[in-house]
Amino acid sequence: MHFVNSKSILSQNNGMNLYRGCTHGCIYCDSRSEVYNMGHKFEDIEVKQNSLELLKKELIKRKPSMIGTGAMTDPYIPLEKRLKYIRGALNLIERYGFGFTCITKSDLILRDLDLLRKINEKTKVVVQMTLTTADDDLCEILEPNVCPTSRRVEVLKILRDAGIPTVVWLCPILPYINDDEENINSILDFCIESDVKGIICFEMGLTLRKGNREYFYKNLDKHFPGLKEKYVEKYGMSYGIPSPNNEKLMRIFKRRTDENNILNNPQDVFEYLHEFPQKSRQTTLF
Repeated sequence: MHFVNSKSILSQNNGMNLYRGCTHGCIYCDSRSEVYNMGHKFEDIEVKQNSLELLKKELIKRKPSMIGTGAMTDPYIPLEKRLKYIRGALNLIERYGFGFTCITKSDLILRDLDLLRKINEKTKVVVQMTLTTADDDLCEILEPNVCPTSRRVEVLKILRDAGIPTVVWLCPILPYINDDEENINSILDFCIESDVKGIICFEMGLTLRKGNREYFYKNLDKHFPGLKEKYVEKYGMSYGIPSPNNEKLMRIFKRRTDENNILNNPQDVFEYLHEFPQKSRQTTLF
């Protein structure tokens, strides 16, 4: 961990990252890609120590809308348990009448359920949870330092019971590892049971580029001997790595989500995530 002072904290579209880097250890993580110019070891978390001060200044100036986080770094990495930067951000978001959405794999988000409820009562909260495999043993290989799928499903149900909408990221789906009908149907069962609002799934597959490709292949050698060679032979240096079962699995995905009134078009889900309730009850800024 190391601390830095940041010049800004909110993007033009109200996205924020209070941390850079991650310790979840997911073997497929795109955020490791060199294109993002991390500039430090991925597990050496960069902490933006002035982030809450910057966020307060931005929220005072901006029109209330949805604030999002988690696109590059899971906001609920283990460090958050001690530093509580996200909790501080949620306090500010609640105070100034904004909405909140985040992408996470961690049950640490339940620590902040009280604040999520308060924000959701005033405006809107959507929690986005990533699910890749229904098998907890496989999950421990693919995503070794974060809570297993079974616990994430429990979190989805707790949020459902608290009246907080959820969205699931069904990705990545790794060829020859978790790209089978049983896995996809089991994850869809979890989503239906948890009454998720939408599921984001572009295609069944993953992306690889310099930085994350090397880390992924290193882990294939460790956990799935011989599979790296199969990837290299079939996909070469391609960025997009589609599952050979993509068409069949996408048909299952589309049919079952349509049958259960779950949003399944990524653009529709993103519009829902960005939509801010116009008749929300706002707090006074001063």
